[in-house]
Amino acid sequence: MIQIYDTTLRDGSQGEGISLSLQDKLNLTKRLDEAGFHYIEGGWPGSNPKDMAYFNEVKKLKLKNAKVAAFGSTRRAHKKTSQDDNVKALLEAKTKAVTIFGKSWDFQVKTVFKIALKENLAMIEDTVHFFRSKKIEVIYDAEHFFDGFKENPEYAMATLGAAVKGGANYLALCDTNGGSLPELIREGVRTARVRFQLPLGIHCHNDMDLAVANSVAAVDEGCVMVQGTMNGYGERCGNANLTSIIPALQLKMGKVCLSPKHLKKLTELSHYVAEVANMPMENGQPFAGFSAFAHKGGVHVNAVMKNAKTYEHIEPETVGNIRRFLISELSGRSNILEKAKAMNLPLDKDSPATKKILDEIQELENEGYHFEAAEASFELLIKKALGKHKKFFELSSFKVSDEKLETGELRTEATVKISVNGEEQLMAAEGDGPVHALDQALRKAIEKFYPIIRKLHLVDYKVRVINAQAGTAAKVRVFIQFQDEKEDWSTIGVSTNVIDASCHALIDGLEYKLLKS
Repeated sequence: MIQIYDTTLRDGSQGEGISLSLQDKLNLTKRLDEAGFHYIEGGWPGSNPKDMAYFNEVKKLKLKNAKVAAFGSTRRAHKKTSQDDNVKALLEAKTKAVTIFGKSWDFQVKTVFKIALKENLAMIEDTVHFFRSKKIEVIYDAEHFFDGFKENPEYAMATLGAAVKGGANYLALCDTNGGSLPELIREGVRTARVRFQLPLGIHCHNDMDLAVANSVAAVDEGCVMVQGTMNGYGERCGNANLTSIIPALQLKMGKVCLSPKHLKKLTELSHYVAEVANMPMENGQPFAGFSAFAHKGGVHVNAVMKNAKTYEHIEPETVGNIRRFLISELSGRSNILEKAKAMNLPLDKDSPATKKILDEIQELENEGYHFEAAEASFELLIKKALGKHKKFFELSSFKVSDEKLETGELRTEATVKISVNGEEQLMAAEGDGPVHALDQALRKAIEKFYPIIRKLHLVDYKVRVINAQAGTAAKVRVFIQFQDEKEDWSTIGVSTNVIDASCHALIDGLEYKLLKS
Protein backbone atom coordinates (compact mmCIF):
# COMPACT_ATOMS: atom_id res chain seq x y z
CA MET A 1 0.00 0.00 0.00
CA ILE A 2 1.21 3.51 -0.85
CA GLN A 3 1.59 5.64 2.27
CA ILE A 4 -0.24 8.96 1.94
CA TYR A 5 1.56 11.72 3.81
CA ASP A 6 -0.46 14.93 4.04
CA THR A 7 1.30 18.22 4.72
CA THR A 8 -1.65 20.58 4.22
CA LEU A 9 -1.38 21.82 7.82
CA ARG A 10 2.21 22.95 7.34
CA ASP A 11 3.34 23.20 3.72
CA GLY A 12 -0.20 23.90 2.52
CA SER A 13 -0.73 26.71 5.02
CA GLN A 14 2.28 28.49 3.52
CA GLY A 15 0.21 29.19 0.42
CA GLU A 16 -0.72 32.80 -0.21
CA GLY A 17 -4.10 33.68 1.29
CA ILE A 18 -4.25 30.66 3.62
CA SER A 19 -4.22 31.07 7.40
CA LEU A 20 -5.38 28.16 9.54
CA SER A 21 -6.43 28.67 13.13
CA LEU A 22 -5.65 26.10 15.81
CA GLN A 23 -9.22 24.81 15.61
CA ASP A 24 -9.00 24.66 11.81
CA LYS A 25 -5.91 22.45 12.08
CA LEU A 26 -7.58 20.13 14.59
CA ASN A 27 -10.72 19.86 12.46
CA LEU A 28 -8.67 19.07 9.36
CA THR A 29 -6.68 16.47 11.29
CA LYS A 30 -9.88 14.64 12.23
CA ARG A 31 -11.18 14.69 8.66
CA LEU A 32 -7.88 13.56 7.13
CA ASP A 33 -7.72 10.72 9.63
CA GLU A 34 -11.31 9.73 8.85
CA ALA A 35 -10.35 9.70 5.15
CA GLY A 36 -7.78 6.98 5.83
CA PHE A 37 -4.60 9.02 5.38
CA HIS A 38 -1.50 7.45 6.92
CA TYR A 39 0.54 10.48 8.04
CA ILE A 40 -0.50 14.04 8.90
CA GLU A 41 2.25 16.61 9.23
CA GLY A 42 0.99 18.94 11.93
CA GLY A 43 3.53 21.74 11.78
CA TRP A 44 6.92 22.91 12.93
CA PRO A 45 7.03 23.00 16.75
CA GLY A 46 9.08 25.87 18.06
CA SER A 47 8.51 28.00 14.96
CA ASN A 48 5.37 29.58 16.42
CA PRO A 49 3.10 29.19 19.48
CA LYS A 50 0.13 27.96 17.41
CA ASP A 51 2.00 24.90 16.15
CA MET A 52 3.15 23.94 19.62
CA ALA A 53 -0.42 24.39 20.90
CA TYR A 54 -1.55 22.10 18.09
CA PHE A 55 0.75 19.29 19.21
CA ASN A 56 -0.52 19.65 22.76
CA GLU A 57 -4.18 19.50 21.66
CA VAL A 58 -3.92 16.85 18.95
CA LYS A 59 -2.96 14.26 21.57
CA LYS A 60 -6.56 14.48 22.82
CA LEU A 61 -7.94 13.31 19.47
CA LYS A 62 -8.57 9.60 19.10
CA LEU A 63 -7.15 9.09 15.63
CA LYS A 64 -7.82 5.73 13.97
CA ASN A 65 -5.68 5.74 10.85
CA ALA A 66 -3.06 8.48 10.82
CA LYS A 67 0.18 9.15 12.62
CA VAL A 68 0.82 12.80 13.40
CA ALA A 69 4.33 13.90 12.44
CA ALA A 70 6.21 16.94 13.69
CA PHE A 71 8.41 18.70 11.14
CA GLY A 72 11.82 20.29 11.73
CA SER A 73 15.37 20.66 10.53
CA THR A 74 18.62 18.95 11.38
CA ARG A 75 20.69 20.30 14.25
CA ARG A 76 22.61 23.48 13.62
CA ALA A 77 26.24 23.31 12.53
CA HIS A 78 28.86 22.64 15.17
CA LYS A 79 26.31 22.09 17.90
CA LYS A 80 25.36 19.08 20.02
CA THR A 81 22.09 17.58 18.87
CA SER A 82 20.66 17.30 22.38
CA GLN A 83 21.30 21.02 22.96
CA ASP A 84 19.75 22.27 19.71
CA ASP A 85 16.57 24.33 20.28
CA ASN A 86 14.86 22.96 17.16
CA VAL A 87 15.53 19.38 18.26
CA LYS A 88 14.26 20.13 21.76
CA ALA A 89 11.02 21.54 20.36
CA LEU A 90 10.53 18.44 18.22
CA LEU A 91 10.95 16.27 21.30
CA GLU A 92 8.45 18.38 23.23
CA ALA A 93 5.85 17.72 20.52
CA LYS A 94 5.88 14.07 21.66
CA THR A 95 4.78 12.63 18.32
CA LYS A 96 5.33 9.05 17.22
CA ALA A 97 6.99 10.29 14.02
CA VAL A 98 9.17 13.25 13.07
CA THR A 99 10.10 14.51 9.63
CA ILE A 100 13.62 15.92 9.52
CA PHE A 101 14.75 17.90 6.52
CA GLY A 102 18.36 18.42 5.54
CA LYS A 103 20.26 19.82 2.59
CA SER A 104 21.05 17.46 -0.29
CA TRP A 105 22.30 20.09 -2.73
CA ASP A 106 25.94 21.10 -2.20
CA PHE A 107 25.11 24.55 -3.61
CA GLN A 108 22.68 25.13 -0.73
CA VAL A 109 25.16 23.86 1.85
CA LYS A 110 27.83 26.27 0.61
CA THR A 111 25.67 29.35 -0.01
CA VAL A 112 23.00 29.10 2.72
CA PHE A 113 24.67 27.21 5.57
CA LYS A 114 28.19 28.27 4.53
CA ILE A 115 29.67 25.17 6.14
CA ALA A 116 31.80 22.26 5.03
CA LEU A 117 30.02 19.53 3.10
CA LYS A 118 31.26 16.99 5.65
CA GLU A 119 29.65 18.91 8.53
CA ASN A 120 26.30 18.86 6.70
CA LEU A 121 26.52 15.06 6.50
CA ALA A 122 27.23 14.89 10.24
CA MET A 123 24.24 17.13 10.97
CA ILE A 124 21.96 14.74 9.07
CA GLU A 125 23.29 11.57 10.61
CA ASP A 126 23.44 12.93 14.18
CA THR A 127 19.89 14.32 14.12
CA VAL A 128 18.32 11.20 12.65
CA HIS A 129 20.24 8.98 15.08
CA PHE A 130 19.15 11.13 18.04
CA PHE A 131 15.45 10.62 17.35
CA ARG A 132 15.83 6.95 16.49
CA SER A 133 17.58 6.46 19.85
CA LYS A 134 14.38 7.81 21.42
CA LYS A 135 12.32 5.16 19.56
CA ILE A 136 10.74 7.83 17.33
CA GLU A 137 10.04 7.06 13.67
CA VAL A 138 12.07 9.31 11.36
CA ILE A 139 11.15 10.35 7.84
CA TYR A 140 14.15 12.08 6.31
CA ASP A 141 13.17 14.79 3.80
CA ALA A 142 16.09 15.26 1.41
CA GLU A 143 15.51 18.91 0.54
CA HIS A 144 16.49 19.99 -3.00
CA PHE A 145 17.46 16.39 -3.69
CA PHE A 146 16.81 16.45 -7.44
CA ASP A 147 18.66 19.73 -7.99
CA GLY A 148 21.56 18.29 -6.02
CA PHE A 149 21.38 14.99 -7.89
CA LYS A 150 21.53 16.82 -11.21
CA GLU A 151 24.59 18.92 -10.30
CA ASN A 152 26.49 16.66 -7.89
CA PRO A 153 24.92 13.20 -7.77
CA GLU A 154 27.55 11.67 -5.50
CA TYR A 155 27.07 14.26 -2.80
CA ALA A 156 23.27 14.03 -3.04
CA MET A 157 23.60 10.28 -2.53
CA ALA A 158 25.99 10.84 0.35
CA THR A 159 23.35 12.90 2.18
CA LEU A 160 20.91 10.01 1.84
CA GLY A 161 23.63 7.68 3.09
CA ALA A 162 24.05 9.85 6.19
CA ALA A 163 20.33 9.52 6.95
CA VAL A 164 20.55 5.75 6.43
CA LYS A 165 23.50 5.54 8.84
CA GLY A 166 21.47 7.49 11.38
CA GLY A 167 18.71 4.87 11.12
CA ALA A 168 16.00 6.69 9.15
CA ASN A 169 12.78 4.79 8.44
CA TYR A 170 12.01 6.57 5.15
CA LEU A 171 13.98 8.64 2.66
CA ALA A 172 11.70 11.25 1.07
CA LEU A 173 13.24 12.75 -2.07
CA CYS A 174 12.22 16.39 -2.53
CA ASP A 175 11.85 18.47 -5.68
CA THR A 176 11.80 21.58 -3.49
CA ASN A 177 12.05 24.17 -6.28
CA GLY A 178 9.51 22.32 -8.41
CA GLY A 179 11.68 22.66 -11.49
CA SER A 180 12.44 19.04 -12.37
CA LEU A 181 11.13 17.07 -15.33
CA PRO A 182 9.74 13.54 -14.91
CA GLU A 183 12.81 11.89 -16.43
CA LEU A 184 15.10 13.43 -13.81
CA ILE A 185 12.68 12.32 -11.10
CA ARG A 186 12.74 8.78 -12.47
CA GLU A 187 16.52 8.71 -12.67
CA GLY A 188 16.98 10.05 -9.15
CA VAL A 189 14.52 7.59 -7.61
CA ARG A 190 15.95 4.69 -9.59
CA THR A 191 19.49 5.49 -8.43
CA ALA A 192 18.47 5.86 -4.78
CA ARG A 193 16.47 2.64 -4.87
CA VAL A 194 19.47 0.68 -6.17
CA ARG A 195 21.86 2.28 -3.68
CA PHE A 196 19.77 2.03 -0.50
CA GLN A 197 17.49 -0.72 0.79
CA LEU A 198 15.14 1.69 2.52
CA PRO A 199 11.54 2.73 1.67
CA LEU A 200 11.50 5.86 -0.50
CA GLY A 201 9.06 8.75 -0.53
CA ILE A 202 8.49 11.62 -2.95
CA HIS A 203 7.79 15.29 -2.17
CA CYS A 204 7.18 17.56 -5.17
CA HIS A 205 6.32 21.20 -5.70
CA ASN A 206 4.31 22.49 -8.61
CA ASP A 207 6.34 25.32 -10.09
CA MET A 208 6.15 23.78 -13.58
CA ASP A 209 2.68 22.24 -13.14
CA LEU A 210 4.34 18.81 -13.03
CA ALA A 211 4.07 17.93 -9.32
CA VAL A 212 1.38 15.31 -9.89
CA ALA A 213 3.15 13.83 -12.93
CA ASN A 214 6.46 13.76 -11.08
CA SER A 215 4.90 12.10 -8.02
CA VAL A 216 3.24 9.44 -10.17
CA ALA A 217 6.53 8.82 -12.02
CA ALA A 218 8.34 8.44 -8.68
CA VAL A 219 5.86 5.83 -7.49
CA ASP A 220 6.23 4.02 -10.80
CA GLU A 221 9.98 3.83 -10.06
CA GLY A 222 9.45 2.42 -6.58
CA CYS A 223 8.52 5.15 -4.09
CA VAL A 224 6.07 3.88 -1.50
CA MET A 225 5.25 7.19 0.21
CA VAL A 226 3.75 10.28 -1.42
CA GLN A 227 3.86 13.65 0.32
CA GLY A 228 1.52 16.40 -0.79
CA THR A 229 -1.39 18.63 0.13
CA MET A 230 -5.11 18.60 -0.46
CA ASN A 231 -6.06 20.67 -3.51
CA GLY A 232 -2.35 21.33 -4.12
CA TYR A 233 -2.16 24.21 -1.62
CA GLY A 234 1.31 25.47 -0.82
CA GLU A 235 3.97 28.14 -1.24
CA ARG A 236 4.51 29.74 -4.65
CA CYS A 237 2.69 27.49 -7.15
CA GLY A 238 1.71 24.92 -4.55
CA ASN A 239 2.54 21.34 -3.65
CA ALA A 240 1.73 18.04 -5.29
CA ASN A 241 -2.05 17.70 -5.25
CA LEU A 242 -3.09 14.59 -3.30
CA THR A 243 -6.64 15.03 -4.59
CA SER A 244 -5.32 14.08 -8.04
CA ILE A 245 -2.46 11.78 -7.07
CA ILE A 246 -4.49 9.35 -4.95
CA PRO A 247 -7.07 8.41 -7.63
CA ALA A 248 -4.42 8.47 -10.36
CA LEU A 249 -2.32 5.92 -8.50
CA GLN A 250 -5.22 3.80 -7.36
CA LEU A 251 -7.50 3.82 -10.39
CA LYS A 252 -4.92 4.02 -13.17
CA MET A 253 -1.92 2.13 -11.79
CA GLY A 254 -3.53 -0.27 -9.34
CA LYS A 255 -1.44 1.17 -6.47
CA VAL A 256 -3.69 1.00 -3.42
CA CYS A 257 -3.67 4.21 -1.36
CA LEU A 258 -7.04 4.24 0.37
CA SER A 259 -9.93 1.82 0.76
CA PRO A 260 -12.71 2.19 -1.86
CA LYS A 261 -14.95 3.51 0.93
CA HIS A 262 -12.48 6.28 1.72
CA LEU A 263 -11.82 7.03 -1.96
CA LYS A 264 -15.52 7.76 -2.42
CA LYS A 265 -15.19 10.57 0.14
CA LEU A 266 -12.37 12.29 -1.75
CA THR A 267 -14.53 14.97 -3.40
CA GLU A 268 -16.29 15.82 -0.15
CA LEU A 269 -12.93 16.02 1.64
CA SER A 270 -11.48 18.26 -1.07
CA HIS A 271 -14.38 20.70 -0.76
CA TYR A 272 -14.23 20.60 3.03
CA VAL A 273 -10.54 21.52 3.04
CA ALA A 274 -11.26 24.39 0.63
CA GLU A 275 -13.96 25.66 2.95
CA VAL A 276 -11.78 25.51 6.07
CA ALA A 277 -8.91 27.19 4.21
CA ASN A 278 -11.38 29.81 2.94
CA MET A 279 -10.19 29.25 -0.61
CA PRO A 280 -12.45 29.09 -3.69
CA MET A 281 -12.75 25.58 -5.04
CA GLU A 282 -11.29 25.30 -8.55
CA ASN A 283 -14.13 24.16 -10.82
CA GLY A 284 -11.73 22.53 -13.25
CA GLN A 285 -9.77 20.58 -10.63
CA PRO A 286 -9.43 16.98 -11.79
CA PHE A 287 -11.50 14.33 -10.01
CA ALA A 288 -13.02 16.61 -7.33
CA GLY A 289 -13.81 19.82 -9.21
CA PHE A 290 -17.35 20.97 -9.91
CA SER A 291 -16.69 20.66 -13.66
CA ALA A 292 -14.62 17.46 -13.61
CA PHE A 293 -17.51 15.44 -15.05
CA ALA A 294 -19.53 18.22 -16.66
CA HIS A 295 -20.79 17.93 -20.26
CA LYS A 296 -21.97 20.84 -22.36
CA GLY A 297 -21.97 20.13 -26.09
CA GLY A 298 -25.03 18.32 -27.41
CA VAL A 299 -22.91 15.68 -29.19
CA HIS A 300 -21.05 14.91 -25.96
CA VAL A 301 -24.23 14.71 -23.91
CA ASN A 302 -25.89 12.42 -26.42
CA ALA A 303 -22.89 10.08 -26.37
CA VAL A 304 -22.55 10.08 -22.58
CA MET A 305 -26.23 9.23 -22.20
CA LYS A 306 -25.58 6.12 -24.28
CA ASN A 307 -22.31 5.18 -22.60
CA ALA A 308 -20.47 7.41 -20.14
CA LYS A 309 -17.10 5.93 -21.16
CA THR A 310 -17.31 7.93 -24.39
CA TYR A 311 -16.27 11.13 -22.59
CA GLU A 312 -15.37 10.10 -19.03
CA HIS A 313 -12.17 8.31 -18.01
CA ILE A 314 -13.61 7.03 -14.69
CA GLU A 315 -17.01 6.80 -13.05
CA PRO A 316 -17.56 10.03 -11.05
CA GLU A 317 -19.01 8.12 -8.10
CA THR A 318 -15.68 6.34 -7.58
CA VAL A 319 -14.26 9.55 -6.11
CA GLY A 320 -17.54 10.86 -4.72
CA ASN A 321 -18.27 13.28 -7.57
CA ILE A 322 -21.31 13.45 -9.86
CA ARG A 323 -21.97 13.73 -13.58
CA ARG A 324 -23.40 17.06 -14.69
CA PHE A 325 -25.09 18.19 -17.88
CA LEU A 326 -24.74 21.91 -18.51
CA ILE A 327 -27.56 24.07 -19.75
CA SER A 328 -26.53 26.66 -22.32
CA GLU A 329 -27.11 27.90 -25.83
CA LEU A 330 -25.36 24.74 -27.04
CA SER A 331 -27.79 22.49 -25.20
CA GLY A 332 -30.37 20.38 -26.89
CA ARG A 333 -33.55 19.02 -25.33
CA SER A 334 -31.58 15.94 -24.26
CA ASN A 335 -29.31 18.07 -22.01
CA ILE A 336 -32.25 19.53 -20.13
CA LEU A 337 -34.06 16.22 -19.77
CA GLU A 338 -30.94 14.45 -18.58
CA LYS A 339 -30.06 17.23 -16.15
CA ALA A 340 -33.53 17.08 -14.63
CA LYS A 341 -33.18 13.30 -14.34
CA ALA A 342 -29.90 13.71 -12.46
CA MET A 343 -31.80 15.91 -9.98
CA ASN A 344 -34.33 13.10 -9.46
CA LEU A 345 -36.86 15.20 -11.34
CA PRO A 346 -37.51 13.08 -14.44
CA LEU A 347 -39.38 14.92 -17.18
CA ASP A 348 -41.53 13.34 -19.84
CA LYS A 349 -40.25 14.87 -23.05
CA ASP A 350 -43.77 15.16 -24.45
CA SER A 351 -45.53 16.51 -21.34
CA PRO A 352 -46.94 20.07 -21.11
CA ALA A 353 -44.72 20.71 -18.06
CA THR A 354 -41.59 19.91 -20.05
CA LYS A 355 -42.62 22.22 -22.89
CA LYS A 356 -43.35 24.97 -20.36
CA ILE A 357 -39.90 24.56 -18.79
CA LEU A 358 -38.14 24.56 -22.16
CA ASP A 359 -40.01 27.69 -23.24
CA GLU A 360 -39.20 29.44 -19.96
CA ILE A 361 -35.50 28.59 -20.23
CA GLN A 362 -35.41 29.93 -23.78
CA GLU A 363 -37.17 33.13 -22.72
CA LEU A 364 -34.84 33.66 -19.76
CA GLU A 365 -31.76 33.08 -21.92
CA ASN A 366 -33.05 35.76 -24.28
CA GLU A 367 -33.24 38.09 -21.28
CA GLY A 368 -29.63 37.37 -20.42
CA TYR A 369 -29.77 34.37 -18.09
CA HIS A 370 -27.08 31.76 -18.58
CA PHE A 371 -27.68 28.57 -16.63
CA GLU A 372 -24.46 26.81 -17.65
CA ALA A 373 -22.67 28.20 -14.60
CA ALA A 374 -25.71 28.52 -12.33
CA GLU A 375 -27.09 25.05 -11.81
CA ALA A 376 -28.64 25.83 -8.44
CA SER A 377 -30.84 28.47 -10.08
CA PHE A 378 -31.68 25.99 -12.81
CA GLU A 379 -32.72 23.35 -10.29
CA LEU A 380 -34.94 25.84 -8.46
CA LEU A 381 -36.53 26.79 -11.79
CA ILE A 382 -37.37 23.14 -12.53
CA LYS A 383 -38.77 22.52 -9.07
CA LYS A 384 -40.94 25.63 -9.20
CA ALA A 385 -42.36 24.56 -12.56
CA LEU A 386 -43.16 21.09 -11.20
CA GLY A 387 -44.64 22.38 -7.94
CA LYS A 388 -41.84 20.78 -5.92
CA HIS A 389 -40.43 24.01 -4.52
CA LYS A 390 -41.00 25.20 -0.96
CA LYS A 391 -41.02 28.93 -0.28
CA PHE A 392 -38.99 29.29 2.92
CA PHE A 393 -39.24 33.07 3.13
CA GLU A 394 -40.64 36.02 1.20
CA LEU A 395 -38.58 39.16 0.62
CA SER A 396 -41.02 42.06 1.00
CA SER A 397 -38.55 44.87 0.40
CA PHE A 398 -34.92 45.90 0.61
CA LYS A 399 -33.02 49.17 0.73
CA VAL A 400 -29.30 49.81 0.29
CA SER A 401 -27.65 53.15 1.04
CA ASP A 402 -24.10 54.53 0.91
CA GLU A 403 -22.84 57.43 3.01
CA LYS A 404 -19.50 59.19 2.63
CA LEU A 405 -18.30 60.40 6.04
CA GLU A 406 -16.15 63.45 6.74
CA THR A 407 -13.28 61.10 7.55
CA GLY A 408 -13.38 59.81 4.00
CA GLU A 409 -14.77 56.46 5.12
CA LEU A 410 -17.62 55.02 3.07
CA ARG A 411 -20.40 53.42 5.09
CA THR A 412 -22.83 51.03 3.40
CA GLU A 413 -26.02 49.81 5.06
CA ALA A 414 -28.75 47.48 3.85
CA THR A 415 -32.22 46.98 5.32
CA VAL A 416 -34.44 44.03 4.42
CA LYS A 417 -37.95 43.03 5.36
CA ILE A 418 -38.83 39.35 5.08
CA SER A 419 -41.82 37.24 5.96
CA VAL A 420 -41.72 33.65 7.20
CA ASN A 421 -45.08 31.91 7.66
CA GLY A 422 -46.75 35.28 8.21
CA GLU A 423 -44.16 36.52 10.72
CA GLU A 424 -42.34 39.64 9.54
CA GLN A 425 -38.72 40.41 10.31
CA LEU A 426 -36.98 43.75 9.69
CA MET A 427 -33.20 43.67 9.80
CA ALA A 428 -30.35 46.05 8.97
CA ALA A 429 -26.63 45.38 8.55
CA GLU A 430 -23.50 47.18 7.45
CA GLY A 431 -21.05 45.71 4.98
CA ASP A 432 -18.04 46.26 2.76
CA GLY A 433 -20.08 47.48 -0.17
CA PRO A 434 -23.76 47.14 -1.09
CA VAL A 435 -23.80 43.43 -1.98
CA HIS A 436 -21.98 42.42 1.21
CA ALA A 437 -24.33 44.59 3.29
CA LEU A 438 -27.38 43.08 1.57
CA ASP A 439 -26.03 39.56 2.12
CA GLN A 440 -25.41 40.27 5.81
CA ALA A 441 -28.88 41.74 6.31
CA LEU A 442 -30.57 38.79 4.61
CA ARG A 443 -28.61 36.29 6.71
CA LYS A 444 -29.39 38.09 9.97
CA ALA A 445 -33.08 38.14 9.12
CA ILE A 446 -33.24 34.49 8.08
CA GLU A 447 -30.96 32.94 10.74
CA LYS A 448 -33.64 33.35 13.41
CA PHE A 449 -35.83 30.88 11.51
CA TYR A 450 -33.16 28.77 9.83
CA PRO A 451 -29.89 28.63 11.90
CA ILE A 452 -28.32 26.22 9.38
CA ILE A 453 -27.70 29.21 7.11
CA ARG A 454 -24.66 30.02 9.29
CA LYS A 455 -22.79 27.16 7.59
CA LEU A 456 -23.12 28.88 4.22
CA HIS A 457 -20.26 30.95 2.77
CA LEU A 458 -20.13 33.20 -0.29
CA VAL A 459 -16.87 32.33 -2.05
CA ASP A 460 -17.08 34.10 -5.41
CA TYR A 461 -18.96 36.97 -7.00
CA LYS A 462 -18.87 37.94 -10.67
CA VAL A 463 -20.61 40.62 -12.70
CA ARG A 464 -20.92 40.52 -16.49
CA VAL A 465 -22.36 43.28 -18.68
CA ILE A 466 -24.78 41.78 -21.20
CA ASN A 467 -25.47 44.62 -23.65
CA ALA A 468 -22.48 46.92 -23.31
CA GLN A 469 -23.74 49.21 -26.06
CA ALA A 470 -26.43 50.47 -23.68
CA GLY A 471 -23.74 52.05 -21.51
CA THR A 472 -24.70 52.63 -17.90
CA ALA A 473 -28.25 51.43 -18.67
CA ALA A 474 -26.98 48.02 -19.71
CA LYS A 475 -28.25 44.80 -18.19
CA VAL A 476 -25.87 42.94 -15.94
CA ARG A 477 -25.58 39.25 -15.15
CA VAL A 478 -24.46 38.37 -11.62
CA PHE A 479 -23.04 34.97 -10.70
CA ILE A 480 -22.55 34.06 -7.04
CA GLN A 481 -20.83 30.89 -5.85
CA PHE A 482 -21.71 29.49 -2.45
CA GLN A 483 -20.06 26.80 -0.35
CA ASP A 484 -20.92 24.80 2.73
CA GLU A 485 -19.13 21.96 4.50
CA LYS A 486 -19.99 19.44 1.75
CA GLU A 487 -20.35 21.10 -1.64
CA ASP A 488 -20.56 24.33 -3.60
CA TRP A 489 -23.14 25.71 -6.01
CA SER A 490 -23.75 28.77 -8.16
CA THR A 491 -26.72 31.02 -8.81
CA ILE A 492 -27.58 33.80 -11.24
CA GLY A 493 -29.49 37.08 -11.30
CA VAL A 494 -30.12 39.43 -14.23
CA SER A 495 -31.30 43.05 -14.10
CA THR A 496 -30.48 46.55 -15.27
CA ASN A 497 -29.66 47.19 -11.58
CA VAL A 498 -26.62 45.36 -10.23
CA ILE A 499 -28.01 45.33 -6.67
CA ASP A 500 -31.30 43.85 -7.85
CA ALA A 501 -29.48 41.20 -9.90
CA SER A 502 -27.31 40.40 -6.88
CA CYS A 503 -30.38 40.10 -4.67
CA HIS A 504 -31.95 37.52 -7.03
CA ALA A 505 -28.74 35.46 -6.99
CA LEU A 506 -28.40 35.75 -3.21
CA ILE A 507 -31.96 34.58 -2.60
CA ASP A 508 -31.53 31.62 -4.96
CA GLY A 509 -28.37 30.61 -3.10
CA LEU A 510 -30.08 30.80 0.30
CA GLU A 511 -33.16 28.93 -0.91
CA TYR A 512 -31.04 26.19 -2.47
CA LYS A 513 -29.19 25.67 0.82
CA LEU A 514 -32.46 25.45 2.75
CA LEU A 515 -34.06 23.18 0.16
CA LYS A 516 -31.19 20.66 0.16
CA SER A 517 -30.96 20.71 3.96
